[in-house]
Amino acid sequence: MPDTGPETPTGRERLRRALTRPSRGQLVVAVLLAAVGFAAVTQVRFNEVDDSYGSLREQDLIDVLNGLAVTSQRAEAEIARLESTRDDLLSDTGAREAALAQAQKDADTLSILAGLVPVTGPGIRLTVTEQETAVEVQDMVDTFQELRTAGAEAMQVNGQVRVVASTAVEDATGGLLIGGELVTSPYVIDVIGAPDTLAAAVEFPSGPRDLFEEDGATVEVDELSSLDIESTVKLPKAEYADPEQ
Repeated sequence: MPDTGPETPTGRERLRRALTRPSRGQLVVAVLLAAVGFAAVTQVRFNEVDDSYGSLREQDLIDVLNGLAVTSQRAEAEIARLESTRDDLLSDTGAREAALAQAQKDADTLSILAGLVPVTGPGIRLTVTEQETAVEVQDMVDTFQELRTAGAEAMQVNGQVRVVASTAVEDATGGLLIGGELVTSPYVIDVIGAPDTLAAAVEFPSGPRDLFEEDGATVEVDELSSLDIESTVKLPKAEYADPEQ
C-alpha cells in the first residue's frame, strides 16, 4: 500500500487542540479581548450613572447644587437645635440637682438648729454647780443667749433637754424647769460649735462665769474635740395654720 504522508487533521481535531493547548498568540488575544470587554462594561455602567445628570442643562445643575446646599443647611440647623436642646436639658438637670442638694443642706441645718436630730461635733462642756444659793433663771437664760451669739449650733442640759430658741426656763423646786423638764444641779451644758470661741464667750467680762459665780456657784469649762448631743425636741403639730397652696 503506498505511503500517503501524515494524515491531515480534521476541523474538529484542530478546535480541540486549540482549546486544550492554546498557543502563545492565542493567550495574548484572549487577554486583549478580556480587557476590552471589561472596559466596555465599565463604560456602560459609568454612562448609566452619569445619565441622570449628564442630560441636565447648566442652570438645572446649578438648581440641583443649590437644593443640596439648602438641604445641608437645614440638616446643620437641625443638628444645632438638637444639640442646644440637649445642653438645655443637661443644664436644667444640673440646676435641679444643685437646687435639691441645697434644699437638703438647708433642711439639715434647720433640723439641727430646731433640735430635731441628734448631732456630734466639737465644742465645750460647761458645768455649773450650785453651792449655798440657787442659780437664777435669768442667768441661765442669758448664758444660753451668749452661747448662741458665739456660734453655738446645738445645746443640751444634763443630757436630757435640748435647748433651742423657743426653750423656756422657769424656777422649780429643787432646780430649774427647762423645756418643761426638771433639771437639777450640777447643770452640765454641752455646746457644739468652735471650742475656743465658745470658751471665750463664757469667760468674757460680765459673761456666764461672772453671772453664775455671783449666784455662788462654781463654773468649769472644758474644750472638747468631739461630743454627742442625743436629746431632741419633738416638733409640735400645728392646729390652725395650713401651708399655702
